[in-house]
Amino acid sequence: IFVVILSTLGLSEATLGSNARIVYLHGVWVWVSLIAFLGAGISGVFGIFKKLKGMPSSIHQWSRALGRTGLLFWITYLPLSLWAMESNWNGLFLAEPRWRLAVIFAIGGTLLQIGLSFLPAWWSSFWNIIYILALSIGVGITENVLHPANPIFNSNAWRIQLFFIGLLLLVLAAAWQVVRFFFSLETYKKQ
Repeated sequence: IFVVILSTLGLSEATLGSNARIVYLHGVWVWVSLIAFLGAGISGVFGIFKKLKGMPSSIHQWSRALGRTGLLFWITYLPLSLWAMESNWNGLFLAEPRWRLAVIFAIGGTLLQIGLSFLPAWWSSFWNIIYILALSIGVGITENVLHPANPIFNSNAWRIQLFFIGLLLLVLAAAWQVVRFFFSLETYKKQ
């Protein structure tokens, strides 16, 4: 609810006007997804290290929960992206390379997480590392056609940047609750 209220009351921008609000939410959603994927990869590294040392660990379940949370935010960012396109470009530009990359990783991530559900948790640690590396490389080499490169932090609009950071922190707090929910499912499954 707080995310909706803050987004609705968000700052307008000189070029986009009030349509900038959906852009902020869209951007925050992507960032939260990437942070969750990065957390899944980092916890995966620690989990694999502990596995190689022969030490039991719940880090694999955290990696799985973070990966699933990242995927949930990634998939739900896609409709936000369509809304931002329609609002600001007056139509859907589905040939946008960033959009295609997002769809490919949403489909691939969904299939990966479904498959990992049938395997021991340490597999999630391993594949979450691979997934975030592939996604990082993909984002790094994908060109922008209409999508600007990091429009929030490549501007001098400090008020917009502070608003974006506040919204990001609020959505990260919500995402943490999702991570905890997925982790509780993992611990319940083990009982």
